[in-house]
Amino acid sequence: MTQHTDGQDLRREMVETCRQMNATGINQGTAGNLSVRFGDGFLITPSSLPYDRMQPDDLVEMAFDGTYVGRRPSSEWRFHRDILLRRTDIDVVLHCHSIFATTLACHHRTIPSFHYMTGVAGGTTIRCAKYATFGTQQLSDYALEALEGRLACLLGQHGQISLGKTLESALWLANEVETLSRMYVHALTLGDPPVLPDEEMERVIEQMRRMSYGQAPDLDGINDIARPRHAAP
Repeated sequence: MTQHTDGQDLRREMVETCRQMNATGINQGTAGNLSVRFGDGFLITPSSLPYDRMQPDDLVEMAFDGTYVGRRPSSEWRFHRDILLRRTDIDVVLHCHSIFATTLACHHRTIPSFHYMTGVAGGTTIRCAKYATFGTQQLSDYALEALEGRLACLLGQHGQISLGKTLESALWLANEVETLSRMYVHALTLGDPPVLPDEEMERVIEQMRRMSYGQAPDLDGINDIARPRHAAP
């Protein structure tokens, strides 16, 4: 992600992202938390401070040994630390209590590949982690297990976690997980929806991967390829 020399730009971006979480409806009140890799540790939101009152200097600087400077960090700092330690492919951990994702989490429902967009989380499913008391090492361990090979998971009877290289990508993914959750809850009212086979989801995930580089896929050699138009000399 973009390097921030003094951390102030990053702190401002984090506060803005937190406020967007509430503005988009994926979070409410002081629920949820956010962390970003920074220096030899990470920045994390403080405990129990409403986002509309939060200022950049309220963000807590933590080391991976659990020590911190400033306000008391979020009670969920353990899974933020452990995810950032384990997952060197990401720099942002976003946790929220979005309504439909949490509805599924209350039933310990994994989101299957009922819709191709399930692939945005990096696999054929979005798993639901086992329940554990908030702020505990057990919850962190369960979250790591559910996130294996994934960029998002649900937390049993709790909420959701979304990961990203940037604040923007993590927030986007959290909104996508909530949208998928809403669709799945509605689909379940008609019965268990059919799921796409793993082979198709592998194609979908590969296609998404290619599109992230701006390349429209042509797996079978039959699709048109979008390309820039060159001006006539």
